[in-house]
Amino acid sequence: MLTIPGPQPRESGYCDGKSRRNFLRIGALGLGGMALPGLLRAEAAAGLRSASNSHKSVIMIFLPGGPSHQDMFDLKSDAPAEVRGEFRPLATNVPGIQISEHLPRLARLADKYSIIRSVVGMEDRHESFQTYTGRLNRNQPSGGWPSMGSFLSRLMGSADPAIPAFVGLAPKMGHVPWSDNGVAGFLGSACSPFEINKGGGKDDMILNGITLDRLSDRRALLGSLDHFRREVDASGQIAGLDAYNQQAFGILTSNKLVTALDLKNEDPKTIERYGKGDPRNRDDGGPKLMEHFLVARRLVEAGARCVTLAFSRWDHHGDNFGALRQDLPLLDQGLSALITDLHDRGLDKDVSVLVAGEFGRTPTINKDAGRDHWPRVSFALLAGGGMKHGQVIGSTDRLGGEANSRPVLFGEIHATLYHCLGIDVAKTTVLDLTGRPQFLVDNGLQPLRELVG
Repeated sequence: MLTIPGPQPRESGYCDGKSRRNFLRIGALGLGGMALPGLLRAEAAAGLRSASNSHKSVIMIFLPGGPSHQDMFDLKSDAPAEVRGEFRPLATNVPGIQISEHLPRLARLADKYSIIRSVVGMEDRHESFQTYTGRLNRNQPSGGWPSMGSFLSRLMGSADPAIPAFVGLAPKMGHVPWSDNGVAGFLGSACSPFEINKGGGKDDMILNGITLDRLSDRRALLGSLDHFRREVDASGQIAGLDAYNQQAFGILTSNKLVTALDLKNEDPKTIERYGKGDPRNRDDGGPKLMEHFLVARRLVEAGARCVTLAFSRWDHHGDNFGALRQDLPLLDQGLSALITDLHDRGLDKDVSVLVAGEFGRTPTINKDAGRDHWPRVSFALLAGGGMKHGQVIGSTDRLGGEANSRPVLFGEIHATLYHCLGIDVAKTTVLDLTGRPQFLVDNGLQPLRELVG
C-alpha cells in the first residue's frame, strides 16, 4: 500500500479524528463506486483517450454572477448619468477600441484578444451551464447536454495519458451552480471534469489530499511515489496487471500532474506577474485566486484539453462600482498575465481562452448603486486559438441594453472554439443515451467568420 499523509487530525473535521483523505490505496479508489481501472475501461469503451498528437486546448474562465458589461468592455460615456456609471473609458493599443479605466493591462494587449459586445439569447439563471455548454438549460435530451470539456474528453482525450483531459479548478461555493466545473450530461461520468479543488471525486484517485494549497511537502510525496514504484517494479507485480490497471498505476504514480499544479516549478517572475488574490469565498460566490490563471496555463501545456475556472463574484445588486474597483484590477492582472504568457511561450495559436458570465446587467443603476440581472445582452472575450484578434464584434444601443448590431449566440462562440480545436461542428456528432446523434452546438450554428473566416 502507498500511504500519502493528509492533514493532521485536528484539521480533519471528522469525529473519528482522521481525515477521509488520509490514505490512498492503489486499485481501491472510487468515483461513484468505480475503481480507477474500471473508470479507464469505461473511458476506453466510450472511445476516450485518443492517440491524437494534437495539443489544441481551451481555457474557459467563468465570472460567476453576471458581470457588468457596460462597466468593463462596453462603456457608454454619452449615456445619462444613471446609465453611464462612475467609470471612464480607456483607450487601448488598437485605435477605436476603449475599455474600462480599471483594465489598463488589458488595454495594452487589445491586439491579442477580441471582444464580443452583443451576446444574446441568455437566461436569467445563476449558473455556469450556458458558458460551458453553449446551450440553454431547457429542452435537454435524456441525461442532459454535456459541457465542452466533456465533449473534448470524448472526442480527443488528453494529449498526455498522465494528465486528465478535462480539469475543473472551481472550488466549492455557497451558491453551488457557480462552482460547477462543467457537466458531463449524456456522456456519463467517464467524461466528467477532474476537480482539483473539491473533496471527493477524481482528485482522490491521483493525489490524496494534495490540492493547490497543499503542495508544500511535494518532495516527500514524490520520494514516496518513487520508492513505491521501485518496490512494485522489482516485485514483478506490475507485469501481472491488465492494461487498464497499468494505466491507472501510471497515472497514480506519475508526477506530471503534481508538477503542473506545483507553482514551485514556475519562474518566480512569472508568478509575480500573475499576482496574488484572495482565497476566501466572497459571500456565496468564488474566491479571487490569481494562481488559477497560471495553473490553467500549466495544465493545458501539460496535456489537458479543457480547463475551467471560476473567478470571484460579480452579482452586484448593490455597491456595483465599489466591488468592481476591487475585482477589475485583479481580473486585469490575471487575464493579461495569461494572455501574455501564452504568447511568450508560443501557445497562442493552440490554446483558446474564453471569458464570460451567465448574463449582463441592467442599463439603469438601481437605488442601491447596483445593477440587476439583464439576460438580453452581455459580453464575451476570446483570446488565443490562432483567431484574428484586435477587434470588437457587435455593438449595443446607446444605453447598453440591447444588441444594436451583429447579435451573437453562445453556440456561435462554442462553434468558434471547436473550430480552433480542429473540430468541424457541421459534421461532428456524438450519440446520446437513446442512440440519437447530437451535434456539438444548436441549430447548425457556425464559427464566427470575423474570427476564423
